[in-house]
Amino acid sequence: MTVAFDAIVFDPRDVDLARSPLAGKLGAETYVLGAFNPGMTRLPNGNLLLMVRVAEALKQPIVDQHIHAIRWDDGGYVLDPWPLEHVDTADPRKFMMRGGGWKVMALTSLSWLLPVELSADGTSVVAVHYDRAIAPRAPYQCYGVEDARITRVGERYLMTTCSVSPERHSTTLYTSDDALDWRLEGIVLDHQNKDMLIFEGRIGGKYFAQTRPLGDLYFAYPPGSEWRAGPSINLASSPDAIHWKPYDKPGIRPHAKTLATARMGGGAPPVLTERGWLTLWHGVEPSGVVGIYRTYWSILDRDDPSVVVATSDTAVLEPAPELTEPIKDLMYLDNVVFTTGIADAGDHYVVASGEADLACRITHVSKAIFSA
Repeated sequence: MTVAFDAIVFDPRDVDLARSPLAGKLGAETYVLGAFNPGMTRLPNGNLLLMVRVAEALKQPIVDQHIHAIRWDDGGYVLDPWPLEHVDTADPRKFMMRGGGWKVMALTSLSWLLPVELSADGTSVVAVHYDRAIAPRAPYQCYGVEDARITRVGERYLMTTCSVSPERHSTTLYTSDDALDWRLEGIVLDHQNKDMLIFEGRIGGKYFAQTRPLGDLYFAYPPGSEWRAGPSINLASSPDAIHWKPYDKPGIRPHAKTLATARMGGGAPPVLTERGWLTLWHGVEPSGVVGIYRTYWSILDRDDPSVVVATSDTAVLEPAPELTEPIKDLMYLDNVVFTTGIADAGDHYVVASGEADLACRITHVSKAIFSA
């Protein structure tokens, strides 16, 4: 697919850690592991806003035979030490606890959200709003705030985030009148129900959202089914965007005919088109440590979003190693494009993605692609 613009617009080198919410509060040196997975919306002034996930990590996580995790604690930050013999440190983003009978992990970084204002076409940075950064402020966020998705419904901006803590891995909601000053409304989806994307408009007077519950157990479809058991994109509705009821019908499910979407999850919040709701989502092909992440599209019925009107098994976006070549010395994984935002720009959409869990990628995607 040929596009008019496809580039990295923000990366770890662009973050000033002297202005980080953690600055001067940790007693240890940090660096930016990634500046990626940006939620995106259009500001009242016409510019675009990226809400960039900044993963701030310890430069020396291992000290005196202990590996350390950063944790928010009642307005400050502390380092929790774990003996090396009790953990598996194979993945640079996290460490796994040995034993226990189920998966338990901690992170080598803590994520916070940095508002980055772009030009109206998304091709250049206008301002970085460190004074509006969003950091943990509740116990259920003590390991970080991750992966914002922003939706505008009427005059109200709604932002979902993943909040990480030992209590639960939950989805939290922020609201705003201008997309710069945000109010934390609290938890809206419980443990391991993430990738929550609120539709940019109501359906039958209700808010609708895509969700993606996770788990270690799935029941098999009957032999010969067109569907593959595993993580899928579900639906939920709400009268107020706070209280959510799961939709009785399934949403987008992985097809049995391909491994390219064996695992899937929501990408950009669904936007209404003449054909229905356009949704960009990620499919993950099993490969290596994390798999190969690509962006796909579907059109959902405007009145019943469980009905898929059109879709394609050809990816809209593929990982683009040529884009990260100038910062390849910062990379710790590859084969990942993780789309997180979309904005109308006339004959095309401005699409925001995280590239390689490292940087923010902006792509101009022609609307003609979605009319085939």
